[in-house]
Amino acid sequence: MATAEATVGAAERGSTPWWLVLLGGISAVFVGILLFTNTEQTVFNLVLFLGIWWFIGGIFDLISLFIDRTQWGWKLFSGILGIVAGLAIIRHPLWAAFLVPATLVWVLGIFGIIIGAIALIRAFQGAGWGTGILGVISIVLGLIALAANLGVAIVTVIYVGAIWALVGGIAAIVYAFRMRSA
Repeated sequence: MATAEATVGAAERGSTPWWLVLLGGISAVFVGILLFTNTEQTVFNLVLFLGIWWFIGGIFDLISLFIDRTQWGWKLFSGILGIVAGLAIIRHPLWAAFLVPATLVWVLGIFGIIIGAIALIRAFQGAGWGTGILGVISIVLGLIALAANLGVAIVTVIYVGAIWALVGGIAAIVYAFRMRSA
């Protein structure tokens, strides 16, 4: 009863319950460890989960058209796109397990170049040398991601994601216990 009241109280304040942050942190650490120890199977399962997630999300977007007709064009578009992308991943999981990380590498490379160019523009407008240096580094890393051997880039992105999951998961676990004690 006290736990339910604490959860309701946290929800009313707009904050996330500490135990939910803890579960997210434990899950992230678990995924990070699996990405290091069983990389191929973990990527396959994560991509398959993503396909199922997109498929179900697309169905819910289409169902929401009958409940609320505001922005019906976007709901229709995202619903159809989610169903098609989800089905493509579910029907061809091995192909998707390579294509999704490869697409992520390309998107990160393109975003790196765009963000670097914006930083350079800001540097010339008076944001300082630090912004310009970070802009150049971002452009160089974006070009490396696009020009590098795709297999090496995919493996690098997967292991960086694993490190990110481990560090973020540990941080979430520590934060959850701090939330609980507060």
